[in-house]
Amino acid sequence: MSSLAGDEGVITNINVTPLVDILLVVLIIFMATAPLIHNRAMKVDLPKAAHHEQAATEALQVLFNADREIFLSGKRMSSADLGARLKAMTAVSEDVRVALRADRAIPYGEIVGILDLVRGAGVRKIGLEVKAQ
Repeated sequence: MSSLAGDEGVITNINVTPLVDILLVVLIIFMATAPLIHNRAMKVDLPKAAHHEQAATEALQVLFNADREIFLSGKRMSSADLGARLKAMTAVSEDVRVALRADRAIPYGEIVGILDLVRGAGVRKIGLEVKAQ
């Protein structure tokens, strides 16, 4: 028995490789889902559509909620500020893309007003976001 006890030593260190692997996987999952969580934090009741495409990830998010508040990439601003900011962005690059998320309770005429404002700033690539049915 003494020969078996002498061959096995006491483990004095901890293998942290599996812990680091798990932490890296969890970090990647959080990084991938953070934009989805951010979009759900702003309450907008999008209209439903049977045929829709996924929003482009590089598009600027313009949100128009039921309280008639306008947000550009999460920052609240007036319609004049939105036009000025988009005009400045199109002056730098003509390939500015905008994804408009408007609440379905807003009348169509007001949504067209926001679209006109965005087009007036020089943006040519505009998408309307909808919910899948």
